[in-house]
Amino acid sequence: MPETETETTYTDIQFDVSDGVATVTIDRQNRLNAFTPHTLREMIDAFNRVRDDGQVGVAVLTGAGGRAFCAGGDMEWEKDGGLEELKVDNVMVGLYDAMRDCLKPVIARVDGYAIGGGNHLAYHCDITIASDRSTFGQNGARVGSPASGSIVSYLARNLGEKRAREMWLMCRKYTPAQMLDWGLVNAVVPADALDVEVRKWADEMLALSPTVLKVLKKSFDDEWAPLRARQDDADFLGEINPGFFESGEQQEGATAFLEKRVPDFSAWR
Repeated sequence: MPETETETTYTDIQFDVSDGVATVTIDRQNRLNAFTPHTLREMIDAFNRVRDDGQVGVAVLTGAGGRAFCAGGDMEWEKDGGLEELKVDNVMVGLYDAMRDCLKPVIARVDGYAIGGGNHLAYHCDITIASDRSTFGQNGARVGSPASGSIVSYLARNLGEKRAREMWLMCRKYTPAQMLDWGLVNAVVPADALDVEVRKWADEMLALSPTVLKVLKKSFDDEWAPLRARQDDADFLGEINPGFFESGEQQEGATAFLEKRVPDFSAWR
């Protein structure tokens, strides 16, 4: 029987280890696996465990239920001012640091929506494998959610400047075939073949030198580190609009999304 470890103390995620692969599963299916800071802190803890477990060679990040990989930040939480908490804690950047610092390849297993924070969660993984029923895109400018710094600009490393700016500035939705063509995902397969495909990629990497894989991952990440540090130390929102969260602009975006209407941002233009 394969060796399996299951963590039962988390509330928003599942954590399992089987045959050298750790799987971190966002499990908030009633919210399309949208996250809050609590979710992100649990994910940080999980990736720290990946880092510390010598039996783990590859990590897989996914979402439960099949409808969504992750739909980004929970809009009910954002409507109630949660984004300001996220900005203060910088826990999103903390998650990406934990994913990098684990020094083990991380595969995004995308099935369903990878929107907003879910999209940049996927493109911060080393490898992205998607089902053919997935949807990708950013949503921040549509819902008044001001992501900034390396979370935004890292996409240019994946897609190039023009495609990255299109994705963030236009808030369009994209098919997995388009994202394969653009280079945002590595493979697209039918949903019922997704687990087999992810395991195949994981097993190929598990057969390689773990030390060399760590050196390669650190080489990729450290090339980007100086610019990332400068960006994440900057307060772009405070520089551009220090009263953003008090102005009502963010609340209009979140409320419109929850009410399923087009937001009216004309008052803040």
